Amino acid sequence: QGQLVESGGGLVQAGGSLRLSCAASGYTFTSYSMGWFRQAPGKEREFVASIGWNGRTDYADSVKGRFGISRDNVKRTVVLQMNSLKAEDTALYYCAGTLLPTFQKVADIASWGQGTQVTVSS
Repeated sequence: QGQLVESGGGLVQAGGSLRLSCAASGYTFTSYSMGWFRQAPGKEREFVASIGWNGRTDYADSVKGRFGISRDNVKRTVVLQMNSLKAEDTALYYCAGTLLPTFQKVADIASWGQGTQVTVSS
């Protein structure tokens, strides 16, 4: 059974940066599109960013120009670099994977990590 493990969350001041990492095991990693969702208290889980097995990237409008996603197929990791963080970016961030070429919906996801908390103080 495959597993996704996130790391890198924490507390940061508004305007700061954080780097989230997700390590995958038990998957044919190069066949999977990978990405991130987030969920704030009382809100639905929402799409943040994705990177396809073909390298294509996609971002939610709310993070375009501030976040960057990348993958290392040798290390089997996917990284979300978050810059210019805002208080509204505070959420539990989940790593996600799917065999689809791209995704934006929760229903598209086959595998989830446990989540890592990101808190941005204003």
